[in-house]
Amino acid sequence: METITRFAPSPTGYIHIGNVRSAIYPYLLARQNKGKLILRIEDTDRARYVEGATELIMDTLEWLGINWNEGPIVGGPNGPYFQSERKDIYHAWARKLIESGRAYADPTSPEKLDEYRKECTAKKVPFLYRNYRPENLPEWKPGIPLRFKTEPKEYNWHDEVMGDMHTGPEVLDDIILIKKDGYPTYNFAHIIDDHEMGVTHLMRGAEYLSSTPNYLALYEALNIDHPKIITLPHILAPDGRKKLGKRDGAKSVTEYREDGILAETMFNYLACLGWNDGTEQEIYTKDELIKNFSTDRIQTSGARYDETKLLWMNGQWIRKIFDEQGVDALYERTVNFWPENAKDATDEYKQKVLSIIYDRLKTLSDLREMTAYFFSDPTVDVDMLIGNKFLKKLSESELESLLKTSIAKLSALQTWDANNLQQTLNVLLEETGKKPAELFSLIRIAISFAPFSPALHLTLDVLGRETSLARLNAAASAI
Repeated sequence: METITRFAPSPTGYIHIGNVRSAIYPYLLARQNKGKLILRIEDTDRARYVEGATELIMDTLEWLGINWNEGPIVGGPNGPYFQSERKDIYHAWARKLIESGRAYADPTSPEKLDEYRKECTAKKVPFLYRNYRPENLPEWKPGIPLRFKTEPKEYNWHDEVMGDMHTGPEVLDDIILIKKDGYPTYNFAHIIDDHEMGVTHLMRGAEYLSSTPNYLALYEALNIDHPKIITLPHILAPDGRKKLGKRDGAKSVTEYREDGILAETMFNYLACLGWNDGTEQEIYTKDELIKNFSTDRIQTSGARYDETKLLWMNGQWIRKIFDEQGVDALYERTVNFWPENAKDATDEYKQKVLSIIYDRLKTLSDLREMTAYFFSDPTVDVDMLIGNKFLKKLSESELESLLKTSIAKLSALQTWDANNLQQTLNVLLEETGKKPAELFSLIRIAISFAPFSPALHLTLDVLGRETSLARLNAAASAI
């Protein structure tokens, strides 16, 4: 049987990391088995629908390299792929349940439902609507909710992650199938859609585990088989105590993207957040993940979110892309991350800057702060010079003398390149008798006035003779 998986997000706002992981796992399983991934948009909650959210979902998937075989844009034999366009399909299945006596129109008002709930609270018993079924049932038509008529009993099922599961009849209830507005609930729509689209493996978060018995009852009443059930563990807050939420500092995938997290990093990190192949490996290409992925290696407990680990991994991927694919491949990803004063610089010059600084980057947005002095002269800050921890023992006259000595030596260079610059800097150390931390800190600050710069000889090489000497003279004059 062909493996068919699906990702079915709701267009209700930003796409967070939990959503994306719920797309990555079915993608990996489908690609590993040369099967199909279906993208389905669950847009029946019209009150929470957000304009543009669907486009954001698809753009995020495309950025991550998660391509779907059926769904919006690409089409397919099982459309429509927007639930809001499948109303007639759900209503047809609903009538089958009505005809078999397994669904009924529910005329109960919201106020009456509140009364029932308060009554149960007072009695300290769980609220189950099946204990309050109305006696005189109207004919079902749009404008009246439709409920499932459950037949409480025990259920046993196998979860590919959680193992063999069991529940008693006390959790079964008369869930709503069609809402007052005529749109189906998730509880009903996903069962119909998965069946009609031939989904073989159903992956979803652990929050749906408690609802599974009700879903099994629906499958049974509809006389259809359910897909293999694969429960994904929660992504937990950094403290490991609760499910990750916005209050825990987690940003949307769009925000991480805008902050300079690479698509390769996000895919790699989220794939390993709740799964591992039993090795110590942490950096995986997409092809490696497709090859190594298996549902039996998905962990049953929650996976703790760690942004520090994400940033570390992003630095690893930045270096990996540069080292394996070259500066051009990394440069393509940096287009929107250079400082404002770099807009007139040539691509060739920016690639030179990137080549000496890439191994210090944690995110691509670090380029804005770390490279500004490569594109315009920094403001001379004498206090930064004399207050530096390696230079504060030296007098201002010593600092000026060291700078002038350095200027004279560097000015005499016949060929201004990295190798000659390194040799000249080494000669300066011998002649001045200063420690590298003292001499090199002085020159580094004088040409950048920044808290960080790459290796000094490489920085001087990229800045060039004229700019470097001009900045050193400006610093000496200021002192």
